[in-house]
Amino acid sequence: SERMAENQAEKRSRRGLLGFVFGRRGLWSKKCTADNGNKTPMRSSNASAPCTSNIQFTKSPGNELNSKKLQEYKVSPEPIQNQTQTQIQRPISKPLSIQYPNNNPGPVQQQARKVVPRESIGLSGELESMIMDNQKAKGMMFGSLGNLKQPGTTAVGNQTTVQNSGYGRKTMEGERQTPVRPISVSNNQDQSGSLCRAISTRMDPETLKIMGNEDYKNGNFVEALALYDAAIAIDPKKAAYRSNKSAALTALGRILEAVFECREAIRMEPHYHRAHHRLANLYLRLGEVENSKYHIKRSGPEADQEDILKAKTVQMHLNKCTEAKRLRDWNNLIKETKYTIASGADAATQVYALQAEAFLKSYRHQEADDALSRCPVFDVEMNTKYYGPIGYAGFLVVWAQVHMSLGRFGEAVEAIQLAAKLDRNNREVSMVLRRIQAVTAARSKGNDFFKAGRFQEASAAYGEGLDHDSRNSVLLCNRAACLFKMGQFDRAIGDSTAALAVRPAYAKARLRRADCNAKLGNWELAVGDYEILRKETPEDDQVIRGLMEAQNHLVKRRGHENL
Repeated sequence: SERMAENQAEKRSRRGLLGFVFGRRGLWSKKCTADNGNKTPMRSSNASAPCTSNIQFTKSPGNELNSKKLQEYKVSPEPIQNQTQTQIQRPISKPLSIQYPNNNPGPVQQQARKVVPRESIGLSGELESMIMDNQKAKGMMFGSLGNLKQPGTTAVGNQTTVQNSGYGRKTMEGERQTPVRPISVSNNQDQSGSLCRAISTRMDPETLKIMGNEDYKNGNFVEALALYDAAIAIDPKKAAYRSNKSAALTALGRILEAVFECREAIRMEPHYHRAHHRLANLYLRLGEVENSKYHIKRSGPEADQEDILKAKTVQMHLNKCTEAKRLRDWNNLIKETKYTIASGADAATQVYALQAEAFLKSYRHQEADDALSRCPVFDVEMNTKYYGPIGYAGFLVVWAQVHMSLGRFGEAVEAIQLAAKLDRNNREVSMVLRRIQAVTAARSKGNDFFKAGRFQEASAAYGEGLDHDSRNSVLLCNRAACLFKMGQFDRAIGDSTAALAVRPAYAKARLRRADCNAKLGNWELAVGDYEILRKETPEDDQVIRGLMEAQNHLVKRRGHENL
């Protein structure tokens, strides 16, 4: 049947990336459920999407939204008009939308908000309630948006400039096609204007949608999201509200939530072309090319040849990533992952993880950290819901190793312990967990010895940690400090240089090497390191004194040589 064909297309397209990236056999042996936005049968005779061998996102089972019968959600595409007074004034409970990432509400906030009849609270109480809900959303925008560093957003001071991402930006339902310009949104900006207007309309959902469209066009995405949520609370069966909410979430960098909203819109209205097109663009950004193609075919006039070309380009680079990974060609893998991201998969978490892993294998630890710092950040619950616990655990394994390579031992332990909880039977997770625990314990023991002035024991303890992670920059630098204290300057220079090889911006290791060269009278080498540090930390008194001393000795030596 058409439903079965559609489900098979979704299943096939989600196999491969994480299993290939992290090299775990049997990782994706379980079958995945289909995109719940497409569970309703389509009338097209070509429902199945072809599946090619490529890197794709894979989700473990049980992470899709529950569906209901289509008849329960079948609505008229026409705008809602002539609302009766009874309909307008009915109480509104908090929308049952996906929880905001990292909001971490307190015990009081976690309680369900009590629904009080509108007549009993009056206009002022109603306004206060809406503003409180909106404040929660505003707090998220500048605290836990997910990814404001991805293409399309820039941060300046205490402001965040949100720009159009450029990926299939379509107009909202009921709005005119006008370009979106970058809008600077201040943290302290008063966003109560539309809420007051919403109160004045007595909550007509179509009016709320129109006001949300207006705020969206003006770049007020948080406020637009609040208005779409209010419209959904009144009429949860209107697909356009879900689709528009998805657009607002996308603008805020909350890509995974946007996917779920688009799926819900399509479930309500299977032939909703604009929702299909939005979902196609979201899947492309997540690196799920087959899913993207599937929904492009169902986008009707919303799609064009450019969409198909972009999907094919991403697919080509993903295939090259697969081949480079198979050949362990890390330099080529780094290059192809960059091309994949630049071609449109800019929110593909596992592509960033693949790039970071390639940097780690190449002993370029600082660049591995830089790669993951550009990766979209979604909260644990949303990642687990979308990718499944096993898929998310694979990403955490890479994150944990990057944390450890840069000496963030606490974060490394936290990440790998979470991965172990999500994927208890995976050998790679267990192996990385044991190694991180051993390195962390060795570092802690070495620090205790160093504080006690027992430098020989401290050096030996750091060496034990290096037996498990031979290129750990922090352990190398710490051992160099012990060797410096014991007067073994040549060995200290060797450890400092090894630390800088994997982490060129490690200022502490460079200062250690400069001090050792100064002790050995290698003034030219000392001056070179001190000058680099002076550019990076111009106010550091220790660097200034060391540089001046090294320069004076160098001048004196050159003066004697010229005599």
